[in-house]
Amino acid sequence: MLLISQREVGDLLDPGALIDALAPAMVDLSDGRASVPPRGFARAPGGLLGAMPGYAPSARALAAKLVTLFPGNTSLPTHQAVIVAFDSDTGEPAALLDGTAITAIRTGAGSALATRWLAREDAKTLAILGTGVQARSHKDAVTRVRDFTDIRIAGRDRSKAEALAEELGADTAESWQAACDGADVVCACTHPHQPVVRREWLEPGAHVNSVGWNPDGREIDDATVSDALVVVESREAVRESPDIRHAAGLTEIGEVIAGRHPGRTSSDQITLYKSVGVAVQDGVAAALVLEKARERGAGQHMEL
Repeated sequence: MLLISQREVGDLLDPGALIDALAPAMVDLSDGRASVPPRGFARAPGGLLGAMPGYAPSARALAAKLVTLFPGNTSLPTHQAVIVAFDSDTGEPAALLDGTAITAIRTGAGSALATRWLAREDAKTLAILGTGVQARSHKDAVTRVRDFTDIRIAGRDRSKAEALAEELGADTAESWQAACDGADVVCACTHPHQPVVRREWLEPGAHVNSVGWNPDGREIDDATVSDALVVVESREAVRESPDIRHAAGLTEIGEVIAGRHPGRTSSDQITLYKSVGVAVQDGVAAALVLEKARERGAGQHMEL
């Protein structure tokens, strides 16, 4: 069994390859070929511990993730995780991987996949809301599928937003509204109590990726949800999200990729991709890491 560290995951997992690999996995999920039972949660005083098993046949990926969500973390990531990958033929444990890096990279890759299929082809302005791990992940991933010429960063803490903008070669926006103003793609990566994306701030034809989750708050306002084509990973999984729990209709990204739903139908349509994360994404990412680790002789062998 291989032990693969956070640093090694970062070295071995290519976001571009992951974006491509997620497409057939999401089709499998929508077609019922993937196996993803509802995740379970244990509550602690400061957060949650979730268990996420799944099987993605397109990658022959059988894996389970244990992930914590502690929204109050400042010096540590709000999401931390480990993933166990298994041989899909024998059930033998194959690897124990750091799941924190995989969660960060696969979440951005999922938004990039949605952006590839839902954003306008001529999208040039990108707004990133948030200054944490997912802000970096989304900048890296989403810029792989569209040629942006203007990137803005907004955050609650102006100094953090300025530092991240300098690091990423972007501009700093004065507010959530200023970041959204004129943006073709908006990536909301926050743990909000109040919406950071409001309908009146969005331009016609904007695409929104929303990955933030707070059981006591919302990232997207009702008017945006009402006006947008709302696309999710899984109708079943997204029931956890306070943002779109009462949306009138939901489309799965796998249905768009498979051609069973047209996706964007006009240049001025608002599209919204709401992500809560599904286990097939973790499994596909873990399978890519494990394949590269075996090719390069990476990771540390251990016995249970």
